[in-house]
Amino acid sequence: MSIPYRFDKDTNAGALAQSFNDLEPGAASGVIVTVAGRIMLNRPQGKLSFATLRDETGEVQLFGLASRTTDFEGLTKVNLGDWVGAKGEVVRTRRGELSVQVDDWTLLAEARRSFGDKWRGVSDHDLRYRQREVDLWANPQVRSTLQARSKIVQSMRQRLWADGYTEVETPILHPIPGGAIAKPFTTHHNALDTEFYLRIAPELYLKRLVIGGFEKVFEIGRLFRNEGISTRHNPEFTTIELYRAYADYEQMMELIEELVAGIAMDVLGTTTLTYQDRELDLSTPWRRATITELIEEATGKTFTVHSDRAELVAALNEAGVTAQASWGEGRLLTELFEATAEADLWQPTFVLHHPKEVSPLSRSHRDDPAITERFEAFVAGRELVNGFSELVDPDDQRLRFEDQAAAHASGDDEAMLVDEEYLRAMEHGLPPTGGLGLGIDRLVMLLTNTANIREVIAFPTLKPGPNQRAEVEAPESPSE
Repeated sequence: MSIPYRFDKDTNAGALAQSFNDLEPGAASGVIVTVAGRIMLNRPQGKLSFATLRDETGEVQLFGLASRTTDFEGLTKVNLGDWVGAKGEVVRTRRGELSVQVDDWTLLAEARRSFGDKWRGVSDHDLRYRQREVDLWANPQVRSTLQARSKIVQSMRQRLWADGYTEVETPILHPIPGGAIAKPFTTHHNALDTEFYLRIAPELYLKRLVIGGFEKVFEIGRLFRNEGISTRHNPEFTTIELYRAYADYEQMMELIEELVAGIAMDVLGTTTLTYQDRELDLSTPWRRATITELIEEATGKTFTVHSDRAELVAALNEAGVTAQASWGEGRLLTELFEATAEADLWQPTFVLHHPKEVSPLSRSHRDDPAITERFEAFVAGRELVNGFSELVDPDDQRLRFEDQAAAHASGDDEAMLVDEEYLRAMEHGLPPTGGLGLGIDRLVMLLTNTANIREVIAFPTLKPGPNQRAEVEAPESPSE
């Protein structure tokens, strides 16, 4: 049987289940449809043939009759995994199975590699992630999760468009890694004979667009950080970053809590959900608390960025973290928060007023220059959002960059460098601006009740298998 170049189907399994829900057992609908999908089960029974066809919306039975179906014998021999298109009347068998009574059918693709027992569900995690195309058929929940991801991003875009935001795209290849504290991936551009870095954040380019006159901008895209892999981290991940001229961090908090709650309503129909057997309430307003307040709740002691260094080191050691000599009071306070309070922030909480030392792009707090107008939103014990009133003074920004560059020179490979192009842009004037970044993978995990980030990424990063390593052979010398 030759494989066609196209196949025109007019419905799917999900639509049939909905449209013919009331069709009685043994009844025929009189409606002719054309469907297509993969054969998941084939049960020939003499002059009858029953096959289960699955598409992206669900399953429907194909019901073949030797007296009616074209190439009935061929239909009985279709292999598991083969792609098939079929045309016929919608009926419900006497046993109550909604079916397409096949008049004509076409083989659309042959499954030359057997799925075998994988049809009953793939449980080996490494195999699942390496062979996602198999996983999607063997574990339908995987497809549901990725479909939910698409709806979440769609809702996010539509809500921001409705609020007047312009979606933009900025470079992936950066001459200087910037916009976040992270270790970058490096690559070499042959034509320019220059080292580039896969972006760790789009922040500096997006703020240059604000300088250029865009008052509300956002970008959804991939970031790349050369860091470890865990249930919460993947070296390449997706975020949304957005910036709004004339706004501060208070307005950014209001925006993000309303955006996340709105997306939950769009996708789930509720802001109350269960995540890993614990209830979460995403309704607004979210709690707001300072780092100092949260540490005090966790330890019973009060620490601030102005606390004695020795006291901070002792508290950190007591929490099981070894303080580094290069850490100032701001870094020590932040590490103490992460060690004692972070994991217990289950309900949505804005953590406020991070030290200046760990916030090189945030504007100093209007009441205390040692801290910044920065927030992190934590949900279910993990960071979901980072945002702040943006630093707008180019002289202050240069000093922050120089402090980061000094740390980088001392061996901190996550510290930033001095970005002269961004400083030049700032000298044209950056108005008061609020900005934030939200991890889309983590938001999808939250709204789909998924514990492992790899489950919400179609193809998560893995160590290459034996068949994935590139082998570059030297070209043969031309014959003389």
